[in-house]
Amino acid sequence: MTEPIRVLHFADTHIGMENYGKTDPQTGLSSRVRDFLRRMDEMVDYARDHDVDLVIFAGDAFKTRQPNPTYQREFAHRIRDLSQLAPVVLLVGNHDLPPTTLKASSIEIYHTLQVPNVWVADDYTLREIETRRGLAAVATAPYPIRSRLLADERVAGLTIAETDALLQAVMTDLVERLAAAAAALNMPRLLTGHFTVDGAVTGSERQIMLGRDVTLLRSSLADPRWDYVALGHIHKHQNLTAGQPGLPPVVYSGSIERVDFGEEGDPKGFCWVELARGATRWQFVPVRARPFVTLRADLRDSPEPTAELIDLVKRYDLSEAVTRLILTLTPETEARLNESAVREALRQAGVFQVASIRREVEQAVRTRLGDSPEGLTPAELLERYLISKEVPAERRAELLAAAQPIFEGRAGE
Repeated sequence: MTEPIRVLHFADTHIGMENYGKTDPQTGLSSRVRDFLRRMDEMVDYARDHDVDLVIFAGDAFKTRQPNPTYQREFAHRIRDLSQLAPVVLLVGNHDLPPTTLKASSIEIYHTLQVPNVWVADDYTLREIETRRGLAAVATAPYPIRSRLLADERVAGLTIAETDALLQAVMTDLVERLAAAAAALNMPRLLTGHFTVDGAVTGSERQIMLGRDVTLLRSSLADPRWDYVALGHIHKHQNLTAGQPGLPPVVYSGSIERVDFGEEGDPKGFCWVELARGATRWQFVPVRARPFVTLRADLRDSPEPTAELIDLVKRYDLSEAVTRLILTLTPETEARLNESAVREALRQAGVFQVASIRREVEQAVRTRLGDSPEGLTPAELLERYLISKEVPAERRAELLAAAQPIFEGRAGE
């Protein structure tokens, strides 16, 4: 019996994501771009150390469809390193597509230059790929482009919902044809696709998505004719057939680095697959992704909000983390909060970047005449004005005391 074929499956590298970053003086790159590149370097090292046979990239190389040359160069360095280890399949995702159909995708250059050991998969097709541990059947299902899959006369007069349903049906038929072709081959079989599958848990990718999404039914992929289904497009790692014996793993590897706080608790990494006909094993391999940490504090009743918040900061490991604070305050406790001291505490804790300090101030309940100022005394009106101007409590007391003689007609006494 031959050894299983060792497959590296990853997706959604999104090189060019710069949020919460700063310029690295040594490279001129955003520190967050460096994060994504370092995660790729970790992955390349793992593939080299574990003797990879086949590399599947399931789409979305860059943040934008028109990445700058520097980002293209840095991504190319890593693809070159992988191609020197094993055949590489680069699937075209929605972020890789050109803005118009006549232009090239952001990864098409690998095909144009005929880079050895790299296949740019931009069509629904099946290939037999020779690896060191034997042949593998690899089918590719790139992000669906409506203009390529649906003729104009077929969609004329259809609503958006009807067009999406038609596209789903066409995609289902294409995947079925790939499965039928793969079934004729006596070798391990892998399908890679870049789209949303129903039942998948989505995340922050919705905020940066390019194009209108379409969903494929899980039943069309959970097919025993496949030994592994390698998916990209959704950033949250998940296996859609977990706990269902007899079905192949249908797996989103997830993105390799966190994009924003929507992915704060999500593990990031790639999948290592031992591909064998009817006996595939796989595991998720986490990488050292940049931590994102949210600290929440209810300081409405705090006599010393600054000290309490600094104590909270010290209780957490915030080293190299992108950190945000969400604070619940009253006008009085907000006035006593020293944000500079809090930021200094965060700096001493080794925070990589303070994303935000968000203040949710609970306004005092109006006790007279509802929301109308009519009927309030001059002192009460002045106090509300000073609160709206965020005047500290001690200073408000001084001003109110000084204004009292004026209100009582005793000014100058």
